[in-house]
Amino acid sequence: MNHLSTRHLTGIRDLQEQDIHLILKTASEFKEVINRPIRKVPSLRDLTIANLFFENSTRTRLSFELAEKRLSADVVNFSAATSSVKKGETLVDTVNNILAMKVDLVVMRHPHPGAPHYLKSQVNTQIVNAGDGTHEHPTQALLDAYSMQERLGDLQGKRIAIVGDIRHSRVAISNILCLQKLGASVRVCGPKTLIPKHIASLGVEVSHDLDATLAWCDVANMLRIQLERQGGEEMVPYFPSLREYQARFGLTSERLNRLDRAITIMHPGPINRGVEISSDVADSEHAIILDQVENGVAVRMAVIYLLAGVR
Repeated sequence: MNHLSTRHLTGIRDLQEQDIHLILKTASEFKEVINRPIRKVPSLRDLTIANLFFENSTRTRLSFELAEKRLSADVVNFSAATSSVKKGETLVDTVNNILAMKVDLVVMRHPHPGAPHYLKSQVNTQIVNAGDGTHEHPTQALLDAYSMQERLGDLQGKRIAIVGDIRHSRVAISNILCLQKLGASVRVCGPKTLIPKHIASLGVEVSHDLDATLAWCDVANMLRIQLERQGGEEMVPYFPSLREYQARFGLTSERLNRLDRAITIMHPGPINRGVEISSDVADSEHAIILDQVENGVAVRMAVIYLLAGVR
């Protein structure tokens, strides 16, 4: 198969296993492109893409924009903070007005879970989900899987730990679904208050012991504490203090030195240094955090290119 089985990417659930393998294979080809002296290909020079970000973003927005420009697409960036949404315009009306300007594909980040799924049923265009609330972040999961494959090879049977604020994370859900489709075993680890009660129904192991989890895993994907979804730094109702969280669930070199083998360290960003991960670990040879950022452009190029093929 050399094309995707879906017209949209609203979540990992949209994808079959062969879709994921095709995206990762195509990303490898595009990674070669972005490491050439001339980092562009004319693949999508007839396409116009709108990036609709109703929520703040740095890495994801820049990554999508670079991916689109590397493919020679025309790019329109939309910010809700300076738009008619502030005047009461609905999501559907906003998108339909943009589509009337002959836009071919929409990349959207939205604070409400399910917004991309709703939108694809209401408008006539292709949708790529760049993160919807605490629901999913499919391209992050794909770039994480690609980064793991670069370091470990085939992920069948590999043991992946996702550590931290699982309750508020869209990255965790998408990673779980993607890694399981690739044959990996997944364990989530964090305080009881930050792990949803239903999470075991997804077929993952649950742990509240970071040291035991690190001894078990091949990869530790560290998630940040999402204070903005917990009431901010002044209100942390899910654990007593950031200092106590760091003591129990922070990844430090001392913890890694107690292991009998090296493991791969990941983080989707932004990093709260000194909370979920120490600076020396984040900057160590075992961390592939900047590789994830680089691979994000290649993976998003692959997603957009392949979706354009099933327009």
